[in-house]
Amino acid sequence: MAIEVGTKAPDFELKDQHGQTVKLSDFRGDKNVVLLFYPFAFTGVCTGELCALREELPKFVNDDTQLLAVSNDSPFALRVFAEQEGLEYPLLSDFWPHGEASRAYEVFDETKGCAVRGTFIIDKGGVVRWTVVNGLPDARDLDDYLKALDTL
Repeated sequence: MAIEVGTKAPDFELKDQHGQTVKLSDFRGDKNVVLLFYPFAFTGVCTGELCALREELPKFVNDDTQLLAVSNDSPFALRVFAEQEGLEYPLLSDFWPHGEASRAYEVFDETKGCAVRGTFIIDKGGVVRWTVVNGLPDARDLDDYLKALDTL
């Protein structure tokens, strides 16, 4: 069971595909965050979801909102994946300690060794305002993210 709406979002510090450190708390007071956990780069459903976000990027990366996508892949794999798919938003590596951020959000599947498809909309105060968790094979609907962002 993922963390619930109204919960203070657990902070994390992860490396992006360029080796830069990204902390969730860096956005507090400044931007709402769409925090998206996905199982693995280079897989069909994950690639489809992340490319759909790429096509709508101005709605998810702007003066008011920041998209952060997290997987359990290494930063090196994420860099190749981002370059291959033209993904210009932060892809964060929850590789080591393996799944630490995914576990904090309660979306880590211990038997598969990866995150399930969990999305959290976090307001500028650092509080989770909306969430959805899907199983590994089930893509999420980005229109739901936009509706949730409109309520902030």
